[in-house]
Amino acid sequence: MAAASLLEWMPESLYDSAIRALVSKYSRFRKELRYLPDNIQFDIYYKLYTQGRLCQLGMEFCELDVFSRVLRANDKRHKLHHCFQALIDHGVNASGVLADAFCGHCESVRELPQVEIDKATSLGYSLGGFLAEAGWYIDAEKVLLACEQVCAAYNDASQWMKGLECCTRLMHVRNANCRYQRSEETYNQAKQYIDKLSAKGVPLNLSSLHGELCALLFARSHYDDAFKVCVQSLQELSPCMPLKVVIDVLRQASKACVVKREFKNAEMLIKHAVYLARENFGTRHPKYADALLDYGFYLLNVDSISQSVTVYQTALNIRKAVFGGKNIHVAIAHEDLAYASYVHQYSSGKFDDAHYHAEKAINIITQILPSDHLLLASGKRVKALILEEIAIDSHNKETENKLLQESQELHLSSLHLAKKAFGEVNVQTAKHYGNLGRLFQSMHRFKEAEHMHVKAIEIKEKLLGEEDYEVALSVGHLASLYNYDMDMYEDAEKLYLRSIDIGMKLFGPGYSGLEYDYRGLIKLYNSIGNFDKVVEFHQTLSTWNLLREKTDGPEDVLDDIAKHKAEATPDIVRQFLQRMN
Repeated sequence: MAAASLLEWMPESLYDSAIRALVSKYSRFRKELRYLPDNIQFDIYYKLYTQGRLCQLGMEFCELDVFSRVLRANDKRHKLHHCFQALIDHGVNASGVLADAFCGHCESVRELPQVEIDKATSLGYSLGGFLAEAGWYIDAEKVLLACEQVCAAYNDASQWMKGLECCTRLMHVRNANCRYQRSEETYNQAKQYIDKLSAKGVPLNLSSLHGELCALLFARSHYDDAFKVCVQSLQELSPCMPLKVVIDVLRQASKACVVKREFKNAEMLIKHAVYLARENFGTRHPKYADALLDYGFYLLNVDSISQSVTVYQTALNIRKAVFGGKNIHVAIAHEDLAYASYVHQYSSGKFDDAHYHAEKAINIITQILPSDHLLLASGKRVKALILEEIAIDSHNKETENKLLQESQELHLSSLHLAKKAFGEVNVQTAKHYGNLGRLFQSMHRFKEAEHMHVKAIEIKEKLLGEEDYEVALSVGHLASLYNYDMDMYEDAEKLYLRSIDIGMKLFGPGYSGLEYDYRGLIKLYNSIGNFDKVVEFHQTLSTWNLLREKTDGPEDVLDDIAKHKAEATPDIVRQFLQRMN
């Protein structure tokens, strides 16, 4: 007889048997089930989900009272996301129904005792937070706005505090949904609460609010101001704050450091955010995926391209496991991975992975958001870059022209969305001008290409300074145009050397982008007959190749960060501030 330890089958627990039995009689005991404890009630609903009984689950989850109890099962949040997304995919507008029900509930509680008003605002925090976490921003905004209006109706410091919290959460939702003007209005509303509370002598911690202001300024390319606010946000971090808030502040501060090229600080902050998310929420939680995406952003900006692809892929896998396929968080992860894959595959010319993820991002966004939503701009931009490279490598002129035309339409659409959201003087707008410059070069429209590159450089220099990475990219692209297509060798040489100088200062002699500048100079010096320089830069390129072999980074970046030395958050903040001083 086989030993018991070798048996593969295990009987289900008595608890699971009881849950299954209750679910089998669900229709008969539906009303009575609501008297069970919250965690048991949740397990019954989850069993309905696993059995595919989505119509019955939808009826339950569309009742605000039922869903408010489900939200209290905090340790099962990832399972709740599974259920909720399945309902959305099934055609049940649970998000909209719950938001409308909550708004109606807010109208009815205004005349009730204070304790009922407090319960309503707590439910608003919880429901709005869940909908935001699930990516249903419009409904989350509706919930939090209704909650804030309840607080604003009372001339009471405790309600002002709750109104300030609503504003902070509302800024988070509006930033995530690219409603930046609305986010700014919310910040101004928050300042009114702050003034009232300060006049009463109420102590305030504004770390989370400043984190959201940093995100708003970052999105608008006000990088100096974003960095200043991120310092304030870190200074105000407190051990009593919710861990999700601490992680979000660290993430946003890291991004602000990246664009200011404060790479050591950015690395310290984002690695600590990843550590906190992993240790406190686990590796299957959306918050861990959020932290990984920003870690990928850091890696991409410090030229650790292959490592960034690994991190982005892991974040995408987590989000797909939590939310399924048709979700905005999944689309954003696809888009981030698409661009990292495009950069990673650029030298090989094989863009299958990048193209797949760009298509997935665009398809998901167009299914769930309006056709003019700003989130489409980045996905279209990445797809356009890929199509341009495929067109250049095509041996069929008709196919090449068709792909280049499609690329142009995508770039122009992205530029329109960016200008509509940010105006002319914004880094995102400048990137779109630069991309059009490269495209027009491929289409042999050289004067138009020059004009686009010059505009991109002017905007980036104004916002970022003359020695920024983004400036170097655009300078290198203009040098390539002058060198390969316009025979303006003297101007091209100056631009190449400027691009190399910026890259060396920021990233050192092993920076990947130097290859294209070195190859460009070799071609340029060949064209003008300066063969001593040709030999010199061939040797420089050989040295660069040797350095690249030594700067690959850890083989397993996730394993490397898992071994990251744990420190207390106050110690991390203290180190950051000491470096700033």
